[in-house]
Amino acid sequence: MANAGVLGAGSWGTALSVLLHDNGHQVTVWSIDADEVKMLREKREHLTKLPGVKIPEDMVITGDLEETVRGKDFLVLAVPSVYTRGTARKMRPFVSDGQIIVDVAKGIEESTLKTLSQQIEEEIPQADVAVLSGPSHAEEVGRRMPTTCVIGAKTRKTAEYLQSMFISKVFRVYTSPDILGIELGGALKNVIALAAGIADGLGYGDNTKAALITRGIAEIARLGVKMGGKIESFVGLTGIGDLIVTCASVHSRNRKAGYLIGKGRTMQEAMDEVNMVVEGVYSAKAAAALAKKYDVAMPIVDEVNRVLFEGKDPAQAVDDLMMRESRSENTALLWEETEE
Repeated sequence: MANAGVLGAGSWGTALSVLLHDNGHQVTVWSIDADEVKMLREKREHLTKLPGVKIPEDMVITGDLEETVRGKDFLVLAVPSVYTRGTARKMRPFVSDGQIIVDVAKGIEESTLKTLSQQIEEEIPQADVAVLSGPSHAEEVGRRMPTTCVIGAKTRKTAEYLQSMFISKVFRVYTSPDILGIELGGALKNVIALAAGIADGLGYGDNTKAALITRGIAEIARLGVKMGGKIESFVGLTGIGDLIVTCASVHSRNRKAGYLIGKGRTMQEAMDEVNMVVEGVYSAKAAAALAKKYDVAMPIVDEVNRVLFEGKDPAQAVDDLMMRESRSENTALLWEETEE
């Protein structure tokens, strides 16, 4: 049995806490929100973000950051991506040399274009930072539905240790050394999911969704490989797998926000109605900036940014994508030219 600290008591943090408890570990869960701590302690359920998933009575719920961090065998950082750096900074005094922190959020910092693990390493240089990602909605993990994810870490030892902590009959975990590829797939798919939601809101069908998913992963992989990620990650669980579930699922907050925008809501109105952090909105500008920095064409990402931040009509954005200059699907595929 291990002693784990989970930072962030939203839907994903709560679901993973229950999973780790099911696996026989002692779990301490931290929230910065005093009202959330009170609700979880008294109701033993997250009534707004994960209703129906019971929190075991012996799981510790606290607002004390030091209590959650100090001396734990490993830490799970599950706060929304926009709060990752700030939370890591507050954790630093309590983190010991080599203490494992596995980040489970997805996003890219707009101001620095850093991934979440890079932000954590900057703020807590003494930590051993890993990531967990994949097609894994909290609503299903909390209800113990079969799910598969990938642990990315710098060493096989850390990856296999975390694999042994999380893996269960309902949560299969693979390992990978490609932290960058895993994080880019997880962050960028949220932007494509906004596009998929917009298409749904406009009343388009399965053909449109399939096109966005396949062309979306092409954009993500082009950028990711140029940045140093591995193509295997983008065609695996943390690439195409996570993209499929986020574009198609009723649980996806990014798809839902996009759907509302397609129905005529503004970006802010959509975010307010979803009432949870819509990571794709925060990652969209960063994705466009990375595309420009690495000189990679990302037309879907570009159009999402225009809809979100320039007030472009979503239907016009789809028309512009469809009527772009004709080209080959994959420039690596060539005809064998023969003389007539």
